[in-house]
Amino acid sequence: MPYLLGMDWMDPKWLFQNFQAEFFWLSLVIVFVECGLFFPFLPGDTLLFSVGLFIASSGAYHLDVNLFVAIVAFTGAAFLGNVVGYEIGRLVGPKLAERDGRILKRKYFEQTHVFFEKHGNKALVLGRFVPFVRTYVTVVAGIALMDRKRFFTWSAVGAVLWVVLITLLGYFLGHAFPSLGENIDLAIIVILGVSVIPIAYEWWKHRRQHAAAETRKG
Repeated sequence: MPYLLGMDWMDPKWLFQNFQAEFFWLSLVIVFVECGLFFPFLPGDTLLFSVGLFIASSGAYHLDVNLFVAIVAFTGAAFLGNVVGYEIGRLVGPKLAERDGRILKRKYFEQTHVFFEKHGNKALVLGRFVPFVRTYVTVVAGIALMDRKRFFTWSAVGAVLWVVLITLLGYFLGHAFPSLGENIDLAIIVILGVSVIPIAYEWWKHRRQHAAAETRKG
C-alpha cells in the first residue's frame, strides 16, 4: 500500500515484516520522536493501533508482547517525548517558531498556537488525537512558558488516553476479526480517516464562525 511520502516504513505491516524482533522497540522510538522531536509525518496513531492488533493476532503478524506492558511502555514514550519537546520549546522555541523549513513550518506552529490558546489545558489532551498538533503542541507549551507541573499533569493524562484508546481499539478489533492482522491496510485507512475528523471539524467550525462574522458585518 502506498503510504505518506511514498515511504514503506510508514506502513506498520512493512515494519513488522522487516524488523520482527525489533518492531516493538522501533515503534516506541517512533512514538517518542513524533511526540517530541518535530517529525509530524510519523505514523503514531497507526502504530499504536497496529501494536494492539498484532498482540491480538494469532497468525503471521502476532506480536509476542503483553498488552499491559505495551500500553505502559508506549505511554512512557509518548510522555517523555512531550517532556523533551516542552523543554526544547522553553529553551529555543521562539527561534524554531520563526523557521519555515520543509518539516518545521511556521504555519504549523501558528495553527497549534491558536489551538493551544483556545483550549488551554485541554489542548494537551485533545491535541494527542490531532495529527501535527500532537507534534507541535508541546513545543508551543514550552514557548508559552506553561507551568511545568500543569504541563506534566495534562500531558500525562493525554498520553494515557491516547495510548489506551488507540491500542485497545486495535486489540479488540483484532480479537473480533482474527483475519484483520493479515489485511491491516483497510483498518489503517479507517484510523487515518478518524484522525482527520478533528481537523475537519475545526476547519468547519472556523468557516462557520467566519461566515457568521461576515454576516454581522453586512
